Parts: sequence; structure tokens; C-alpha cells
Amino acid sequence: MKNMVSIGLLGVGVVGSGVISLIEQHQAKLAHQLGCNVHVKSALVRNPNKTRDVDAATNGTVLTTNPDDVLNDPEIDVIVEVMGGIEEAREAILKAFEAKKHVVTANKDLVALYGAELHEAAARNKCDFYYEASVAGGIPILRGITDGFASDHIEQLLGIVNGTTNYILTKMHHESVSYEDALKEAQELGFAEADPAADVEGLDAARKMAILGRLAFSTYIDLEDVDVTGIEGIELEDLQHGDNLGFTMKLIGFAKFDGKQVEVNVEPALISKDHPLADVKNEYNAVYVYGEAIGEAMFYGAGAGSMPTAAAVISDVVTVIKNMHRGVTGSQFVEPRFKKELKPVDQRFGQYYIRFHAKDEAGVFSRISSLFNEFDISFKQILQNPSKEADTAEIVVITHRSSLEKMQQALGALNKLDEVPDIKSFYKVEGDAEA
Repeated sequence: MKNMVSIGLLGVGVVGSGVISLIEQHQAKLAHQLGCNVHVKSALVRNPNKTRDVDAATNGTVLTTNPDDVLNDPEIDVIVEVMGGIEEAREAILKAFEAKKHVVTANKDLVALYGAELHEAAARNKCDFYYEASVAGGIPILRGITDGFASDHIEQLLGIVNGTTNYILTKMHHESVSYEDALKEAQELGFAEADPAADVEGLDAARKMAILGRLAFSTYIDLEDVDVTGIEGIELEDLQHGDNLGFTMKLIGFAKFDGKQVEVNVEPALISKDHPLADVKNEYNAVYVYGEAIGEAMFYGAGAGSMPTAAAVISDVVTVIKNMHRGVTGSQFVEPRFKKELKPVDQRFGQYYIRFHAKDEAGVFSRISSLFNEFDISFKQILQNPSKEADTAEIVVITHRSSLEKMQQALGALNKLDEVPDIKSFYKVEGDAEA
């Protein structure tokens, strides 16, 4: 057993600084758990003179601008990649595996796009590859799925896996501020980037759901398999109507597997206030798991930030070192059990929220109801309010369970009615659908 395990760090930004700090702060605990010391020997940076949240030199970490100083150092056992980006990180990790070094990463973009390739490279070189911090920050959801549900069949996942959008929707719902004002505040507080597109357009959440679905269902899920809708078009009226009907709006990652076909999507959805996800507010994340044996379970916590994410990274480092001591590194990768088969729209079922304007005339709503009946869609809840436009009513309905295909066909037919000037909103309803 080695007395010292040396870490090579790629990136000393917010998360990298947290990794150095936590390792140094918890040396005694790590030594007790592992029977050896752990040290960040060297770190790759772009500017060694930049002011950082941690003084690497004080902790004995050597900063370098040459990746080979880290990747080719024979004394370094584990590479921790927290520099972000995709192609540069992918190249560095592949080089690390070729050098027989184990890898831990927090890079969700990389894992979502190249996870299969990197797993295969790790297995080929008998190396470990872990990425707990790539989804939901400090929440141990990946280990929970792979280990905690090892003997169970996961049927469905519902996830709030993007803190930026959850913060924005929380502000809109509870303070009745506009999307634009809520986004601006999120940027001022550092929850949203100057360019928030990846968050508000749903891409960040989609990458995380691809990773979650891949592990939960033991099948390859590519990013392009995830249907994505962001939150940019959400209006306060929909949050207010949803509230009146007993719902709150969340950007939900949804993944379902029936043993043969899989569906994965990310979209704004109305969640019943009785559902635990409805109480997940601000920048927090949560993943709700439906298991055949365990029933329902929820993982909740901080979805981002220096210390929560760094803690998840170090948890993976601890796992790697334990595997090194046991001589079982490179053995965790298991080929997917199921061939990917995506569920078609006629087999995707749910309840739906629709808001539209209609002429305020006798017989109009009867014609609308008849139209939906043609597609075997019935209404569970209905609201009718005066519209700002003369002789027009605003109608809000929540349907009973229907296939997505029939719902899309009904919306197409509704859009062609002369009595319906426009369809304002269409959202899925979760936590209230009939079995």
C-alpha cells in the first residue's frame, strides 16, 4: 500500500480551488479512511500568476501551463479534470488513460458527449473513470443509482438538475417578477452566466439527463435523443394559472424506461404542489427516482458551487484510491445491457396544460370540446377568464391522460379553428397523472 497518493489537477478555478482546500483540510480524515495521505502534487493552469480562491503554493501544489507536466508525471496516480470545455478535456483524459492514470471529472458536457468512448478507454487501460460531480453538484445521485439501486429496476426519473432555471422560476412564482427581471437577478448573484443560453434553453439539463438515463437504464442515450424545451417563453400568467389550479412550474428532466423503450426529455412542466419536487426552490437541485422495489425516493441538495462540487469530486477520488488498494481498478465499467430503442410519440403519455384564446360566443366551447373528443382527449380542469381583447375569452384546461401524438394532432386542429385566435401555452403536467 502506498503511503502517499498524488493527484494531478487540470484546472484551478472555482471547483479546482475547492478540491485543493478540502483535501488539505481533511488530511487526517482521508488518512484514517484510506491508510495513506493524499496530496495535489501539480495543477495545470492558464495563468500561474492569477489570484485564486486558494494559495496553491502554500499547500505544496506546483502550478504549470504544460499539461505534460501533469499527465506524464510517473508519481501522479489520479487526474482530476475540472478545467471545463470539451475537446481539450477529452484529449487530456485519453492521454491520462494511456499513461495508466485514473480519472475523476466534473465535466458534464464531456461525459454526455463522449462518455462511452471514455469508459471504453478507461477499461482498456484498466483505469477507473468517475464523474459524480457532473450531475447535480454535491448530490450523490450517480452513486445512488449505480450502487443503491443495483438490485432494483428504475422505471422513471424526474429531475430538477439546473439551479439557474430553478432560481428564475422560483422568483417568478413567489415574487411575480418577469422572466427578464428574474434572469437579471440570477446573473447578478452569480447563479447565471453572462450568456445563460445553455441553462435557460435546457441544454445543461439535457446533458445531465442523458448521463442519468444512461446509468439508470443501462442503455446508451445520446444527447440528441433528449427532446429539449427551455424556459424563455414562460409567462407569468401560466405560473399564476398553474398556482390557482394547484401546480408550480419547474424545468423538469424526465426519463422513463419500460424495459424495452426509453424516453428522455427536458421541458417546463407543471408539478402538483403535493409532489416533493414542488418544494425544491431557488438554486437547489433534486432527482426523484421511481424504483420497482423501493418505490419512490428523492435525492436533494446544492446543485452547484465550489465546495459541494469539490466534495463530490473528492468522494470519487476516495473511491479510486480504495480500488487501488484492493487491486480492482478498471473493473467498474459494464457494457450497457439494453439496445437503445426510443419510445415513439404515440406511446408517450401524460396530462397537459393548454392556455388559448377563443371567441366569447355561444357554442364555441362546445365545438372545442368536440374537437378534443375526436382525439379521445377529455378535460379534467377548466378555467375561463375574460381576455384583454374584446369579445374574447382566455381558456385554460388541464387534460386527462393522453398520448403526446394525439395531443399534438388536437393542438394542430385547434390552431385551425376560426374561433381560436391563438394558442398561448402548452405544458406537460407531472405528479398528477393517472396511472
